[in-house]
Amino acid sequence: MGSTDSKLNFRKAVIQLTTKTQPVEATDDAFWDQFWADTTTTVQDVFALVPAAEIRAVREESPSNLATLCYKAVEKLVQGAESGCPSEKEKQVVLNCCRILTRILPYIFEDQDWRGFFWSTVPGAGRAGTDELDDDEGARPLAESLLLAIADLLFCPDFTVHSHKRGPDSVESMQSIDSCEYIWEAGVGFAQSPPLNYIHDLNRTELLRLLLTCFSEAMYLPPSSDNTILNPWVTFFCSTENRHALPLFTSLLNVVCAYDPVGYGIPYNHLLFSDYREQLVEQAVQILIVTLEHDGGIPHPPASPSSIEEQESTGPENLFVNYLSRIHREEDFDFVLKGLARLLTNPLTQTYLPNSTKKIQFHQELLVLFWKLCDFNKKFLFFVLKSSDVLDILVPILYYLNDARADQSRVGLMHIGVFILLLLSGERNFGVRLNKPYSLHVPMDIPVFTGTHADLLIVVFHKIITTGHQRLQPLFDCLLTIIVNVSPYLKSLSMVAANKLLHLLEAFSTTWFLFSAAQNHHLVFFLLEAFNNIIQYQFDGNCNLVYAIIRKRNVFHQLANLPSDPSSIQKALQRKKKSPDVISRTSSQETVSMEGSHPAVPAEPGTLKASLVAMPGIDKLTEKSQVSEDGTMVSVPKTDSPNTVHPDHSAVTGTSDTESNSGRDSEDVFYTEAEMERRRLSSASSASFWAPTPEWVLSWKCKLPLQTIMRLLQVLVPQVEKICIDKGLTDESEILKFLQHGTLVGLLPVPHPILIRKYQANAGTAMWFRTYMWGVVYLRNVDPPIWYDTDVRLFEIQRM
Repeated sequence: MGSTDSKLNFRKAVIQLTTKTQPVEATDDAFWDQFWADTTTTVQDVFALVPAAEIRAVREESPSNLATLCYKAVEKLVQGAESGCPSEKEKQVVLNCCRILTRILPYIFEDQDWRGFFWSTVPGAGRAGTDELDDDEGARPLAESLLLAIADLLFCPDFTVHSHKRGPDSVESMQSIDSCEYIWEAGVGFAQSPPLNYIHDLNRTELLRLLLTCFSEAMYLPPSSDNTILNPWVTFFCSTENRHALPLFTSLLNVVCAYDPVGYGIPYNHLLFSDYREQLVEQAVQILIVTLEHDGGIPHPPASPSSIEEQESTGPENLFVNYLSRIHREEDFDFVLKGLARLLTNPLTQTYLPNSTKKIQFHQELLVLFWKLCDFNKKFLFFVLKSSDVLDILVPILYYLNDARADQSRVGLMHIGVFILLLLSGERNFGVRLNKPYSLHVPMDIPVFTGTHADLLIVVFHKIITTGHQRLQPLFDCLLTIIVNVSPYLKSLSMVAANKLLHLLEAFSTTWFLFSAAQNHHLVFFLLEAFNNIIQYQFDGNCNLVYAIIRKRNVFHQLANLPSDPSSIQKALQRKKKSPDVISRTSSQETVSMEGSHPAVPAEPGTLKASLVAMPGIDKLTEKSQVSEDGTMVSVPKTDSPNTVHPDHSAVTGTSDTESNSGRDSEDVFYTEAEMERRRLSSASSASFWAPTPEWVLSWKCKLPLQTIMRLLQVLVPQVEKICIDKGLTDESEILKFLQHGTLVGLLPVPHPILIRKYQANAGTAMWFRTYMWGVVYLRNVDPPIWYDTDVRLFEIQRM
């Protein structure tokens, strides 16, 4: 039978499903076999031959036909899993059933009345003639049978894994197979690398695509900050019911971390043959991030080296989370970290040597995976920070942040990059690592500078704040919190970075900016806190910053004398209407960008973008810890009202007010971006809620932590002026030399304790991650377009 004939038969069967007035009997094999008998269809064919309108029509008008089609397709998968698909024909039937279910499931999920269908048990339906199956699994809901069959098929010799059988007659029984011997790739907990087989890769990819589709029910439920609502598909698949959970988790992780898009070291190799491994890696990383959902309300497993049995009882129910949290061997951490760093760096090296290696597109999924690794496995986080390998993750993140800053369709990528840096910045080692010189020159359109990774971070953050799009404003708090967290450890900032920090202070401390929103003064507090940390703890190596502070001393004097009378406030707000956005002017002469760089570009017209729920404010995202003498962290109790005045300001440096809660929605209320846009448009009304008053200005002005800097200026300015007059100097280098050898020991106020704001998980961020991750999965699966034009509820899809 020619392929066009068989496609016609398949198409005819689809039409009959909608047009037959009588339900088709489950026993009518001749009819149902038309859906999976064909040997030449691809998943793209199935999507073309089964149009959305017809699936919906069957669902509404012939529901029993749709139900039977699902039963029969699952039944075929269960049979394939039991027999091990010894013949080509059986393999083909399994693949065709996979494709049909992948096509249909989203339309079952989008209809509330159908959503429970896969979790029901309908006795005998679709199981005619297979009585033994009834006794065996009589009570299993369809969803469970489907998930277990997929898991079995993922370890099916000669179909998805390399067969170990020796003689011509020995057959491997699917029931007795130990799938731990069939892990797909060497890496964590497994040493042999099975031979590459592109057919196995393709078959695995099709099965994983169906699995991802099963899990995607989450997309059809509106966002909820209730963390206890679990995805039943993920919960069952990652439970002890799935005997392949461990080898499958290991296979997915190893396939991702071992992947090298360079193509066995031959440049341009990918142009010669299609890389089937890449599709598999993409599906694998998407399955990983979607399954690694923490069970609501269950604390992380203890990181004690006690026996695994003991931990089984305390650890999370989700075995994937459980296994991930228990990885502990150094060589395993090294394998995972090196693999992720290699893949995250791939698009950067691409920019240098165009087309020399395949440019991967799944960096957002990799960032979510890295996040989950750090979040669920604290030992991994400490391993990352222990060596300078953390910089191999930092540089690509800064590259993506800089590259995406003008593109509104990539605002989610900006958030995840900043979250990861916020998480890392809560650990002292991260700040220490940033002192390593930056010599790598990745092509980025930022000023050329000579300095450390800390300089790179500051220069990129400055660029995001001054030339990013409007939607990034909610991230400013996070960006500056990261700078404050690392500031006590920065040994020597370059002149370029020092000038950037002062430019930010100058922009944020203009009166119209300070008076135009209830939260804006927090940004000034963060910057002052960073300057104080550097002066108090790293004065010796930071003559560039001290010099920049001296040059811009008027900014500090203006802050100390900030007017708070009603007429000054009015005048400042009038000025705002006239003046262009101060923040986006550049301060400086250094505009030369790094070689090979391209400016950040806005989203292409027609780009699709998934909306995100709103982020919790920085006060919800972090909790304060104080670093004590011996370097340990002590958490600081939350202060009561935002405006409590502390008797001793030098000790608290305005901590309570830096994150006041005024003007924040309560943390349980989430708005999609579209909703926020509507609220912004009606902000004429919200502006009336809040207006700056003299009392408000005074309430925080008196807490500005200016003493340290004022004392520094008081001591150094006369000395610097004297040198200039005595030596007739206009030369910076002489002044810098003087500052380098100067000391302020005994002249500055007693150093304040170092305060670190550590990221803390909460329902808000968990919700944000869920919507972001599913939005990425939705937009990245375009061939075939699994969820396109179905009624997803978790986010809105907008055309830019």
